[in-house]
Amino acid sequence: MLAAARGLILAGASLGVPLVCRGLRLSAPLETCIVERWWKVPLSKVGREPRIKHRRYKVYRLVEDTKHKPKEPLELILTQTVDDVGSRGDTVLVPKSFGRSRLLNQNKAVYASPENKKIFEEENRLRQEGKLPRLQTHTGEKTVRFLRKCTLEVGVNDCEQFELTHEIVARHFLRNLGVVVLPHTLKLPDEPITELGEYWCEVTVNDLDTVRVPLSVVRFAEPKPESYRVWLAQPEDAPQQYH
Repeated sequence: MLAAARGLILAGASLGVPLVCRGLRLSAPLETCIVERWWKVPLSKVGREPRIKHRRYKVYRLVEDTKHKPKEPLELILTQTVDDVGSRGDTVLVPKSFGRSRLLNQNKAVYASPENKKIFEEENRLRQEGKLPRLQTHTGEKTVRFLRKCTLEVGVNDCEQFELTHEIVARHFLRNLGVVVLPHTLKLPDEPITELGEYWCEVTVNDLDTVRVPLSVVRFAEPKPESYRVWLAQPEDAPQQYH
């Protein structure tokens, strides 16, 4: 059968028919079955061939089928930051299919061999000593991406005079956006904010990346009674019960 297949391939090539090669990704994964002989082959005398022509020596017993064996993760070292995985130099454990198709195939990671581990350990040591520029952490990059999409709304009381400070803006970052921002990492406009309107503020993440966030100063909304909020939560077809 193998010879016939070779003949078909050669014939197609000679006739000018384009040959379609099946890629590795489309091929079925190869599994391994470990078997052993049910009957042990006796030792033959010196200089003679083993006596394995008997039918009983062709009976095998299944020892292990790797198809049902749990898949072990692949250990890799990232060469660049990957969303929801890690940053450069991190050693991660990922599924083999994801690691080979999304990381190794796109040069985003290398195998965690002893040689590669030594290279990245030396790189991390140089970064700690200040000989190489610092890199943003994985959490820091996620924070930067999140802040670039946000607008901070700061509510002020109904009073004639007010002024926003770094501490007030930091509290609203935590209350409205759920982001912990230290006051010394904030930068407000040079002129004090004493009126309602649209402004901006800058947030520096880990002393590396600075993000400008739109800042909207508005009046506090009047709190609604509990019965009104329950009425809003009811479906449209439900009977209205507003007291």
